[in-house]
Amino acid sequence: MLSEIHDMRRDLAMALRVPKRWNGGLRRTMLARAIRGSNSIEGYWVEEDDAAAALDDEEPLSADQRTWAEIRGYRQALGYVLQMANDSHFTYDSTALRGMHFMMLQHDLDKSPGQYRSRTVYVQDERTGRNVYEGPDAADVPQLVETLTESLRTGVGHDPLVQAAMAHLNLVMIHPFRDGNGRMSRALQTLVLSRQAIAEPAFSSIEEWLGQNTEDYYRVLAITGQGIWKPRPDAHLWVTFNLRAHHMQAQTTARRLEEAIAIWDELDHLVADSALPDRVTAQLYDAVLGYRLRRSTYAKATSTEERTASRDLGRMVDLGILVPRGEARGRHYVAGEVLADLRRRCQERRRPLTDPFPWMRERLAREDIG
Repeated sequence: MLSEIHDMRRDLAMALRVPKRWNGGLRRTMLARAIRGSNSIEGYWVEEDDAAAALDDEEPLSADQRTWAEIRGYRQALGYVLQMANDSHFTYDSTALRGMHFMMLQHDLDKSPGQYRSRTVYVQDERTGRNVYEGPDAADVPQLVETLTESLRTGVGHDPLVQAAMAHLNLVMIHPFRDGNGRMSRALQTLVLSRQAIAEPAFSSIEEWLGQNTEDYYRVLAITGQGIWKPRPDAHLWVTFNLRAHHMQAQTTARRLEEAIAIWDELDHLVADSALPDRVTAQLYDAVLGYRLRRSTYAKATSTEERTASRDLGRMVDLGILVPRGEARGRHYVAGEVLADLRRRCQERRRPLTDPFPWMRERLAREDIG
């Protein structure tokens, strides 16, 4: 299974090395989906285009203030991961992890961003209200984090997919912070994968997939963790769960690459037939994906003045390519019927994904987690 995943990642990396117009848009949407997926696990839900707005340093269209602060914080931490992916001077240590945590939660000082917890921590199942996990003593946290980071510094030779999965597991079980431990653990997994050159950071994350399979994710953590800090139980099921996630996410990414190529080809014909400027194509690609377009974002992305942006958007509305929604500052544009039809046709052509471990969900469902 490891070999199969590495082959798929290599094929994807080779395809992305050749500069194409759609690569940038695909990277951006993959990062937006990772941000959205990881935060959705913690109950912070945003539309995908609002997650993309965080990447673009734009304001959200629909996210509330608290959720937006969490999204922006995670985007900052993920930005750090992207920067450190190829930094030859980076080293895993407790300062790096605490710095990431501060970036993630600096908007809420009550959560002690960047500082270890000072008391016992319990993980609660919000559906039942009962505690499902108790972390190690707070006094042991600094040394446990040091041991974890040392293992990452000296673990060269281990398969990076396994090493990243175990880094995720160990950090979430140590639970070193008052809040944000799940997001930190998922971000650390992405960092380990990116540092080991599995694929570009935007394409190495499984955070989107975990967000879509939250219940299974919580169950496998509960099964592996066994309710209390004891780092010796078998982690085979956890690693297998992660390999399944990588396999499914790699298939999804390859399918999206195929779709991006097809969409851009059709958009090129649409733009030419409608006598529109070439600069609109990338923005129409976003609309095909279901994103809401704003004049300010359009102007920034196309390096045009807002007057030109208004003219372009108005022309596409006249042609029925876009449909306006909202008023004043909430004004935005969504896909018209021609783009919605293009989206439907792409979805109908999608190849089904192959589950490498079809027994996994049934196994998780029947496992007793106390």
